[in-house]
Amino acid sequence: MHAYLGDWRGRYRGKARCVVRPGSTKEVAGIVRVCAQHDAPIVPQGGNTSHCGASVPDTSGDAVVVSLSRMNTIRSIDPANNTMIVEAGCVLQRIQEAAADAGRLFPLSLAAEGSCEIGGNLSTNAGGVQVLRYGNARELVLGLEVVLPNGDVWDGLRGLRKDNTGYDLKQLFLGAEGTLGIITAAVLKLFPLPAATATAWLAIDSPRAAVSLLNALQAAFGPALTACELVSDVALGMVLKHIEGAQPPLGRSAWYLLIELSGTGEEAPMRAALEGFLATALEQGVIGDAVLAQSGEQARRLWSLRESISEAQKIEGVSIKHDVSVPVSRIAEFVERADAALQDVFPDVRIVAFGHVGDGNLHYNQSNADPAKNTEFIAMQPRVNEIVHDLVHELGGSISAEHGIGQLKRDEMRRYKSSIELGMMRAIKNALDPQGLMNPGKVL
Repeated sequence: MHAYLGDWRGRYRGKARCVVRPGSTKEVAGIVRVCAQHDAPIVPQGGNTSHCGASVPDTSGDAVVVSLSRMNTIRSIDPANNTMIVEAGCVLQRIQEAAADAGRLFPLSLAAEGSCEIGGNLSTNAGGVQVLRYGNARELVLGLEVVLPNGDVWDGLRGLRKDNTGYDLKQLFLGAEGTLGIITAAVLKLFPLPAATATAWLAIDSPRAAVSLLNALQAAFGPALTACELVSDVALGMVLKHIEGAQPPLGRSAWYLLIELSGTGEEAPMRAALEGFLATALEQGVIGDAVLAQSGEQARRLWSLRESISEAQKIEGVSIKHDVSVPVSRIAEFVERADAALQDVFPDVRIVAFGHVGDGNLHYNQSNADPAKNTEFIAMQPRVNEIVHDLVHELGGSISAEHGIGQLKRDEMRRYKSSIELGMMRAIKNALDPQGLMNPGKVL
């Protein structure tokens, strides 16, 4: 059971009575009914790539871990309706490939897509690099099949874009991290498969410049701007240090921006338009340098630099991680003020910042560059969290943008959510799971 009892980051390790691996919704329902009869806690688990410990049981040893990995059937694809029905254990990359084989795009895309599973993606409301254009995971779902805490099965697998018959029940389970029921299948939205893409890596001097460029890109290209990713030089440096084959695309700069356009038209005009935009930005001194990918392979190499940051950080060592969001207009203020506040209290702090500037979501992580001092620094996490999260709250942001709450940020919720919000959440939890058996200790 070892692989099922710890998280990807190596932060949490629990115990369990057993791990069960159902192969059908009927089997999941049977498991849940037995657990309910015996007051056995249930921990649903997909690819187990959570960053917040949502899929790891506690240390009591009472829980039953329900792994959904065997439920990996793509039940149907309807290109005319632009939908597909998939089971919870389907790996995200396989869903992307199946959609592409049908001439369609499923746009959810993140670094763990080769191992994360769609049930976990939906249960944590995953984000990724294309939220700017397509939205978070919850915006890519039309219907769900869910096993409820008493073992009943709710069949809400409807591929409708308009269904105004009362409460939108699926939204209760999207982002709930398995605390209200177990998602076993979903109806996903598909989109036209882009025929053209243009990818560029830019050297910039600050997050303020990144936000200015984002606004200019949106004005110039509208919805064709698919991704806009901010990367600090410290983050890139870790990738170059630890990831084999990684090469810097440009000379050194304090910050970088990775942008991508996509559309259904011809690629040559799109690339020419982006090239012209970048030439003007260079002339005006808005960017210091730029490289426009000349092939699909070069674009993949640029994306690999961005997507390898988390892996490089893991190799580098333990760090304090923050997945925060603020209004896009306040990204620069957040970085400037948070950097200054942390450096004032911790002069030796090393800050690794990167993320989805297009939707206001930054991954803002800290460690001490000296391995001998890092354990001492990590012990200061409560103070670090307080500095970062208090500022996020002041700026009208969220302490969790796309990774969820899990057990990592559960207690932080009390500080930043109102008693009314928490009360409504607890009322929903108590109504659906009165025994409190679904993923206990997570979120609430």
